[in-house]
Amino acid sequence: MTFTRLLISGSALAAALLGSSLPAWGQTVDATATLNLEQPGAVIAPEIYGQFMEQLVTGIDGGVWVGPESDIPNTRGFRNDVVGALKALDVPVVRWPGGCYADIYHWRDGIGPRDQRPVTLNRWWGGDEVTNGFGTHEFFDFAELIGARTYLSVNMGSGTVAEASDWVEYISSPTHSTLAQARRANGRDEPWRIDYVGLGNEPWGCGGRMRAAYYGDLMRQFVGFVAPYGQKAQMVAAGPNAVDYDWMRTLMANPADFDALSLHYYTLPTGDWAAKGPALGFDEGQWAATFVQTYKIEEMIVRHDAIMDQTDPDARVALAVDEWGTWYDPTPGSQAGHLQQQNSLRDALLAAVNFNIFHRHADRVRMANVAQMVNVLQAVILTDGPRMVLTPTYHAFEMYRPFQGATVLPLAIRAPEYVEGDARLAMLDGTAARGLDGRVHVALVNLDPRREVTVTVDITGPRAQAVSGRILTADVMDAHNNFDAPDTVRPVAFHGAAVSGQGLVVRMPAKSLVVLAIDPAT
Repeated sequence: MTFTRLLISGSALAAALLGSSLPAWGQTVDATATLNLEQPGAVIAPEIYGQFMEQLVTGIDGGVWVGPESDIPNTRGFRNDVVGALKALDVPVVRWPGGCYADIYHWRDGIGPRDQRPVTLNRWWGGDEVTNGFGTHEFFDFAELIGARTYLSVNMGSGTVAEASDWVEYISSPTHSTLAQARRANGRDEPWRIDYVGLGNEPWGCGGRMRAAYYGDLMRQFVGFVAPYGQKAQMVAAGPNAVDYDWMRTLMANPADFDALSLHYYTLPTGDWAAKGPALGFDEGQWAATFVQTYKIEEMIVRHDAIMDQTDPDARVALAVDEWGTWYDPTPGSQAGHLQQQNSLRDALLAAVNFNIFHRHADRVRMANVAQMVNVLQAVILTDGPRMVLTPTYHAFEMYRPFQGATVLPLAIRAPEYVEGDARLAMLDGTAARGLDGRVHVALVNLDPRREVTVTVDITGPRAQAVSGRILTADVMDAHNNFDAPDTVRPVAFHGAAVSGQGLVVRMPAKSLVVLAIDPAT
């Protein structure tokens, strides 16, 4: 039996689930795909590959920021190893200061001499003391250092319109106002650029426990006071919690008030916040269940997009999935509120699946921010004192770099099912796009941890002249990198693809991600 997944930007979900039983371990099965080079779709916004950093234990302190006096090699207090790794990803945008922390953050605590900044408490994440050594100047300096655009979340939960307005003036005003002069006195002459303004965070929860109508009115009040001086920033309103479609309907009744709506969704293997499942040591049932849970975001995007179309049929308002990723039980021995977890091959393939989903809906999804950048949840980087390690998720981001700014090409895949217990999935997912380099890039994910797959790809349009690629895989499902073995999971050259007639033949091992670059004939 087979499963058909249509991988076309903006298309509805394909749902042809048919029964089958799994063959023995190591069996190779066949799949087919069609790739149309003559029907370009939406452009993939680079911001889909955005990052998210929050003041959450070592998410910033020790992870990104060590201070200029640290023995750890740094530039103006920022870890050189982390900065270098992030620059290699071409990080397009960074969201800060939260997350839940954004709605208890008061910006004046984070400016001025660091030894004179107040010590505050992070009531949301462990009640830890925060020295505020990393504040406004440090965030904008960091963004400039790695070449990323800035996404500033303003405090609408415990803050005021006046406080937010003053913050934006302090950051962006070129005048000689008292606030602009205070910025200069603190070491920054020229104003910084604010690219995105987040209007609160999760106001339905930690950001104020608001009802949608109340938040909508408050948000419209804030919008009138937080526009940067002499700049055009995108205003991002706080959208729904996963499947709260009523929240979306309420805000989209007045879509002229904002440029984007956020969407938050975390993948829990069990779907149960009380017992989410382990990051390592999981069985195949948990492997499969994790992907079943993450595919739920595609149905959410489809349904939210349909609601948005009712008042915004031209997709002027973007959907910003500005918190996504895996959320597991805490690492044994760590504090629950610190959100520390390991990162395995499963996370890398899950990241790739999410990228593919965002590509399929690139006409509406124009920003996404993985949670989080360093040491927290599905981090791309882990640090421990002077040591740093790149996670499998980091490598997925790096392999997908050619898709930033690329144009989606229709890809339809017909593949056998992967069935494990109650979980039923197409074993193969993928995406295709024409990159800014003129090449055609194809990413394929084999979700089956036991079976290889041979994919015959038929190409409509110019035939393939040459193909090359890289692969990310490992021997076991929970393979991961640690400080003593940093390269257990890393991409290597892939030699399993070949030009065949008008198309390609690609042989993929189990539980693998392959990214191909195709040179079409001229």
